[in-house]
Amino acid sequence: MDKNRRNLLKVSASAAVGGMLAGTQNLASAQTNDTLNGTEIKSVPPLSGKVGIRLATCVLTPGAAPTVVAVLDDGKIVNLKAEAHRQRINLGFDATSMLALIKSGDAGFAKLKTLVDNAAKHKTGFLTLEKTQFLSPIPRPDRNIYCVGWNYLDHFEEGQKVRTDNKMEKLPDYPVFFSKATHTMNSPFGAIPHDTMSDTTDWEAEIAVIIGKTGRDISEESAMDYVFGYSAFNDTTSRDIQQKRHGGQWFKGKSLDGHGPMGPWIVTAAGVNLDDVRVICRVNGVEKQNASYKQMYFKIPRIIAELSRGLTLEAGDIIATGTPSGVGFARHPQEFLHPGDMMETEITGVGILRNPIRAYKV
Repeated sequence: MDKNRRNLLKVSASAAVGGMLAGTQNLASAQTNDTLNGTEIKSVPPLSGKVGIRLATCVLTPGAAPTVVAVLDDGKIVNLKAEAHRQRINLGFDATSMLALIKSGDAGFAKLKTLVDNAAKHKTGFLTLEKTQFLSPIPRPDRNIYCVGWNYLDHFEEGQKVRTDNKMEKLPDYPVFFSKATHTMNSPFGAIPHDTMSDTTDWEAEIAVIIGKTGRDISEESAMDYVFGYSAFNDTTSRDIQQKRHGGQWFKGKSLDGHGPMGPWIVTAAGVNLDDVRVICRVNGVEKQNASYKQMYFKIPRIIAELSRGLTLEAGDIIATGTPSGVGFARHPQEFLHPGDMMETEITGVGILRNPIRAYKV
């Protein structure tokens, strides 16, 4: 992402979009099924940065096709496609696709900003959060989700005591990368399938980075210019499959269907002050993880620089940046997720996921 776009992402869409709102996000009980899940969001959390836009993919009425919306601080929703038609603005991208928006570059984002500014200024075209069904902001990624392992020192140390593979005696000098398959993607309030093949499903709350511009061999100094925004993510993991089967490689244990909830929205880069962000996970209301971004071992610029060496990152790629200590398999006794549990993932200043665990049905 060049400096013009970075600056654009740092411009407020309007006081209504980027202003601070006191209070917390309250989520009603999810009415869930195994395919499309929604919940009622009573309010939205204040942005940790001073400006920014929340962008979500939603089903606005039962049976309707998914579409991209901007979520304002007061809970109002701007339907990009409908509002573009009303304002007679040609956005230049498919307003029903988050990937199309991200890939539209400076020109598309400038038109998006104008559209949301106009809607907020004139208070037109608003919908409300009630009964809106939130999908993952990127329901079907173009490519696997990139993930970083062992990126908090405490998490590495807690796992060292219980891992079956004891080859890693100290934190590596370079980030550990793996990927999750695209079909792991789940909605922010969707049910996590509990498969009978594994009874060791674990939680891993993480900050997701969404890449905004294609690049390779990106320097640490310019890495943040390539960040479109951030979202909440949970790298839900089957521990026995990850550690004991398939040669000890991680891909299968990380890639069961639905084991990657994300959302409820993407907050554009300027809306997030990373130093203020905390990564939190709760199970049935009990806090299991709570750490600051500042505790991250490899920070986001280093992650992007290392991952892009000889490997092209594309606009719309997702990077899950690692989880802090407090995971279930490292506890004494060990704890895992079971049908009926509620897993809550909070990235402060970004958003909250609430995912019930449901028995998998063939």
